[in-house]
Amino acid sequence: MKGIGRHLNRRLEVWRETTVDDGAGGQETTLTQAGTVRGKVDQPSPTERLMAQQSGSDHSHNVYLSARADVRRGDELRGTDALGNAQKFRVLSVVQPSAPVYSKALVQLTQSQQGG
Repeated sequence: MKGIGRHLNRRLEVWRETTVDDGAGGQETTLTQAGTVRGKVDQPSPTERLMAQQSGSDHSHNVYLSARADVRRGDELRGTDALGNAQKFRVLSVVQPSAPVYSKALVQLTQSQQGG
C-alpha cells in the first residue's frame, strides 16, 4: 500500500444490496452492511460544482481506498464529513491504476431532502 494509508482519513461503512427470500415465495432486496473501509473523499472541483448546478445534475466525488478494499459498483458508502454531517455516496465505478497501490471509486453524493 506504499504510503497511501496515511491519506485515508475517513472511515466509511460499505452497504451492499442483498436479496433474501420473503417467506412467501418471493424475494426482497435490502441494504446490509458489508464492512468498513478507510478512504479519502475528494471534493468536486469548482468547475464540476458549477456544471452540476447549471445542469441540475448530481455531483460526483472520487474516493481513494486501499487496493484491497471490498467496494463494488452499486455499493453505498456512508460516513461523516469533517463537520460531522452524515453523507451517503452511491458507487458508480471502481478502478485501479496499473500498479495496484490504491483503488479509486467514482461516487455520487446522495443528497438528503430536508424540509424547510
